[in-house]
Amino acid sequence: MLKEFQEFISKGNVMDLAVGVIIGAAFGKIVTSLVDDVIMPIVGAIFGGLDFNNYFLGLSSAVNAPTLDAAKGQGAVLAYGSFITATLNFLILAFIIFLMVKAVNNLRKRLEREKPAAPAAPPPADVALLTEIRDLLARK
Repeated sequence: MLKEFQEFISKGNVMDLAVGVIIGAAFGKIVTSLVDDVIMPIVGAIFGGLDFNNYFLGLSSAVNAPTLDAAKGQGAVLAYGSFITATLNFLILAFIIFLMVKAVNNLRKRLEREKPAAPAAPPPADVALLTEIRDLLARK
């Protein structure tokens, strides 16, 4: 069983998946920072200084704090501003991945068009012999 596990782990697909997950996690952090630190402040400035992360609805009368973190300490809250931010993160990430896949597909198509045509395979020996005979008869 241990040998089978070692063979499974050493396959290229598993390593490719591991690299993809690690790069994806790092890329997700970049997109989260882009949304939280660049896009949401601009959107907040356009809409009058709104900070979507602090948009919440207290689910009990004891919740009266002005910020989400403080409100969570007071009781249950519905943090719809965080949901808006997470949705925006997803949409940006999905769009960037779409653009990356589109670029890779275009590159593959371009490489296929630029690839030189493979030389024709030499004809089988009997066909070559018959062609020689035909050419000799045509000369006579």
